[in-house]
Amino acid sequence: MHLENLVVDAVEPRSLGRFWEAVIGGGTLTDAPDVYETRLAVEGGPTLDLCFQRVPDLPSSAPRLHLDLRGGPRQAATVDRLLGLGARHLDIGQGDVPWVVLADPEGNPCCVLDERAEHAGAGPIAALLLDSADPDRDARFWAWLTGWEKVTGRPRTLTHPSGRGPLLELRPEPAPKGARKNRLHLDVRLGPGDRPDAVAAGIAEWGGRELHPDWGDLPWRIYADPSGNELCVLPARS
Repeated sequence: MHLENLVVDAVEPRSLGRFWEAVIGGGTLTDAPDVYETRLAVEGGPTLDLCFQRVPDLPSSAPRLHLDLRGGPRQAATVDRLLGLGARHLDIGQGDVPWVVLADPEGNPCCVLDERAEHAGAGPIAALLLDSADPDRDARFWAWLTGWEKVTGRPRTLTHPSGRGPLLELRPEPAPKGARKNRLHLDVRLGPGDRPDAVAAGIAEWGGRELHPDWGDLPWRIYADPSGNELCVLPARS
């Protein structure tokens, strides 16, 4: 199994997708009115597809998954570039911090970070931060699910086996997951030897559960991690 997609609910998928494609320097995969997909390819590291899917409206609750962007010595220039693309400053009560909090054109928070050694090989996305009721437990779950490895000395942070690309960081949730679907979620792709029912059983053993929303006949299966965050498991490619 491997982490394949970051999926974002969007009222205007095409415009939001083009914003993020410009942010990450991605390559277009799908350009349709209801779905826009762009690819982040980190040299020597993982490939991550950002997929924007149309929804009628966005939830008012704060996202439980957000992106940290690499700024480093060009932090101010990066902030200016994002503002020029359509981002805006966002006050979430962060106070005096060395990073800059912005919102994308549909209000999703993202942070532009200062220089940090752990992000030297990250590429434009430094980290994916996911809210968790138990970060140590959920880090173990996501490591098993994706094959990513714990960062030495940081058991709640995972990295691709190459040591490159964005980190996946589990952080204490400010509030428990409610009933509403997350506006951002992750997709995992099965490998050729992975059996779907065995993976389903493994997810349950690790504390997750399968979800059965009334969304019609889909080729993938939908789950929640132990903290309730939705994720999709996509079939192996033929």
